[in-house]
Amino acid sequence: MTIRVLLADDQALLRGTFRMLIDSDPDMEVVAEAATGREAVHLARTRHIDLILMDIRMPDLDGLGATKLISDDPNLAGVKILVLTTFENDEYVAEALRAGASGFLGKGINPDELLNAIRVVAAGDSLLSPTATKALIARFLAQPAAPGPQAPPELAALTPREHEVVILVAAGLSNDEIAERLYVAPLTAKTHVNRAMTKLGARDRAQLVVMAYQAGLASPHA
Repeated sequence: MTIRVLLADDQALLRGTFRMLIDSDPDMEVVAEAATGREAVHLARTRHIDLILMDIRMPDLDGLGATKLISDDPNLAGVKILVLTTFENDEYVAEALRAGASGFLGKGINPDELLNAIRVVAAGDSLLSPTATKALIARFLAQPAAPGPQAPPELAALTPREHEVVILVAAGLSNDEIAERLYVAPLTAKTHVNRAMTKLGARDRAQLVVMAYQAGLASPHA
């Protein structure tokens, strides 16, 4: 199945470069382009989009605001957002994930890494495995916007094993690493992760990590 991509970036030259790269892959295609965040939201609502490659700094509405509007729209539940930006600072990572993005990359990545990232995020996973990204998530998501961590009531529905798996996901472990840690098959680990996501209403692993930190299940010092 072809991954339908929306490019959201205020620089036409970059959009053209990304379009050529993405369209060169037989498994994906660029179906629309947006120069502002508000235009990205409009196109997400009016076109059949699987994934949005979202810049942060754009006129009218920035990428973080656009990401939140799209993530909060129940009609766009299947749309994944991969933030791609020149500004790779800690705060942007945290804000992007809180807004509902499934991944965060710098524009300095190589073409193969970008294409692989699109595949990973479109498949419902998230880009949380690199050590540097885990450190940023741990540092900033441990400081939720609310006065204190509040566990969602759905947390009580998790089995002890699912609870344990959520903590391991928050630590940045992949399904294979979780399986190895818990001495279970990778498919079993994936099943536990998927069930935890369903019970907590998480869009993907990125949002599951956000929930784990905000609920106090994980901390940067654990």
